[in-house]
Amino acid sequence: MHNHEHHHHAPTAPMVVEPPAADEGEYTCPMHPEVRQRGPGTCPKCGMTLEPVLPELEQEENPELKDFSRRFWWTLPLTVIVTLLAMGGHALNLFHGTTQNWVELIIAAPVALWAGWPFYVRGVRSVIQRSPNMWTLIGLGTSAAFLYSLAATLAPGVFPVTFEVDGRIGVYYEAAAVIISLTLLGQMLELRARSQTSAAIRSLLGLAPKTARRIATDGSEEDIPLSHVHSGDTLRVRPGEKVPVDGVVLQGESAVDESMLTGEPLPVMKRAGDALIGATLNTHGSLVMQAQKVGSATMLAQIVQMVVQAQRSKAPMQRLADVIAGYFVLAVIAIAVLTFFGWGLWGPQPSWVFGLINAVAVLIIACPCALGLATPMSVMVATGKAAGSGVLFRDAAAIENLRKIDTLIVDKTGTLTEGRPAFHSVEAVAGFSEDEVLRLAASLDQGSEHPLAHAIVERARSAGLALSAAEDFESASGIGVRGQVDGHRLQLGNTALMADAGVATDALQARAEQLRGDGTSIMYLAVDGRLAGLLAVADPIKPTSRLAVERLQADGVRVIMATGDGLTTARSVARQLGIEEVHGEVKPQDKERLAASLQQAGHRVAMAGDGINDAPALARADVGIAMGTGTDVAMNSAQVTLVKGDLLGILRARSLSVATVRNMHQNLTFAFAYNTLGIPLAAGLLYPLTGHLLSPLIAALAMSVSSASVVFNALRLRRATIE
Repeated sequence: MHNHEHHHHAPTAPMVVEPPAADEGEYTCPMHPEVRQRGPGTCPKCGMTLEPVLPELEQEENPELKDFSRRFWWTLPLTVIVTLLAMGGHALNLFHGTTQNWVELIIAAPVALWAGWPFYVRGVRSVIQRSPNMWTLIGLGTSAAFLYSLAATLAPGVFPVTFEVDGRIGVYYEAAAVIISLTLLGQMLELRARSQTSAAIRSLLGLAPKTARRIATDGSEEDIPLSHVHSGDTLRVRPGEKVPVDGVVLQGESAVDESMLTGEPLPVMKRAGDALIGATLNTHGSLVMQAQKVGSATMLAQIVQMVVQAQRSKAPMQRLADVIAGYFVLAVIAIAVLTFFGWGLWGPQPSWVFGLINAVAVLIIACPCALGLATPMSVMVATGKAAGSGVLFRDAAAIENLRKIDTLIVDKTGTLTEGRPAFHSVEAVAGFSEDEVLRLAASLDQGSEHPLAHAIVERARSAGLALSAAEDFESASGIGVRGQVDGHRLQLGNTALMADAGVATDALQARAEQLRGDGTSIMYLAVDGRLAGLLAVADPIKPTSRLAVERLQADGVRVIMATGDGLTTARSVARQLGIEEVHGEVKPQDKERLAASLQQAGHRVAMAGDGINDAPALARADVGIAMGTGTDVAMNSAQVTLVKGDLLGILRARSLSVATVRNMHQNLTFAFAYNTLGIPLAAGLLYPLTGHLLSPLIAALAMSVSSASVVFNALRLRRATIE
């Protein structure tokens, strides 16, 4: 009937993004998303604590955070005492000779053996799994310091006399204890920071109501927990309540506020047959609905899944950091061994003691935890922040790639325009009034399902015109509709329908062309074989589209429109938006080809669309951007979804992408710079110049500071302004 694109859809079509199914009780590693297991534990690759795949709303405190906090606070006094003793015990002459070693052993043992136990378990596992990581270094460093000291306490006679200071062999219990306390502290800070990033997800989960009111077959009603709602149940949504799950209105009418999910500020009228989205707010009327999608199939659950998935996916930069970290640990162990033998063979007396102290310091200062945290922290903070401003990233790669985009292909209907046709104008020929043309057309169109017909009927109703019933209504495939109204024979449709009926349209030809130039679709109305008038229906441009296009072009992004709609309409919209390059009457495979040809020419292409016909191109583009108001298929094919469905979201996503990648670079620089400076210091290369050694204590402190600096730098992203 009209040359409109064939992917019109209700603007409230439930949004579904099929993620990998996440079972309840499944856990995964924040740095290695491919690691999955039932129940909590630690990652076999990097030893980090696993997190639940889907965060619970009522999340009690992380059990590991609780465990580490307990180990930390119970043993902190012992660490402080043993450190004070080691530093000032001999000056105070509290203990005689070897007694001090025994006292230090008794105080430090609980710290080294109980508080540090999880670190040894992880260290051993990393060796068994052949994936060296930070725990390999911490385990080696602390156990070397503790075992050396234990030997010095139990069998001082084995050591050469030169090792003696003040009648006893020097021990390093305090180094082992302080390293463990500081590492526990670092882990606690990190676990806390990680729990903040899932707050974005928990706030999304919190949108859903806790209960639903089910209407039984006998008409009785009861409130049941949300988890007991099944697809097909009949539910009542009272005024002021939230819609419990995705479904469809059976009876009643009300305006529903969907702003929390779609960003549309105005409540949307819902009548029988309209789609409802779970977690949206019913304003004033009572609705009876049928549940269709429940549990993890609802739009809200899918949005949550997408955010979770993006937070878990690894940035390409992270894969590089992982590989480097593996080699790095081996290199560090080699340097530590060289340090030990280098000092032992050529160092000043007591050379082997110096060798041991420096080897332990090297192992500890080089701990690559800061390196491992550098990119995941940035990705987690960025995806949480993005979700808060209506941008959903499916994976970390999308965040990295978006800033490199130089060409954007946009679909017209539903992306640049509202995708819901609105009445534009009516023209009548002599002998008919405009109201009469509108009344007759609307009366006939009451039986039509077409979105354009819907726009005409809405306009007639709002103008208060009394519509009559249509008889003998029939739809002439794709070109218009026919029927009887008030005893008159009516035809309403395009030029082809008029030609079929032998009705001359010359009288309105010039006006029709002018209106088409404004981007409207034209329908002629014939009454009893005579032309009565025409009606123009336009798909209004979204208010944000012009600004978004201007700003993207100002950023150096070339914007191209590709649409299935007619060229005249497409050009008119492009003209209003300042888009130079337009492709009209494009089929889905043509959009994909356009993206592919631009990629072959060396462009980085993003595609923004909302319909089923955009899906192939969304999947082909370097970054596919789907409108959250669009179809499920589009969202499955895209890496970025704009919940509000307006193009300004692309600008927000792009500036966030730039900020995130900058943040990752800063984090990696912190981590590397710190390690490259720290290792030679710890190995004692500066000793001949300064006469000072870096004690393992200071090394442990520096290690914690580096991890903390990365975490806090990533959290800075939460305050980044995104346009």
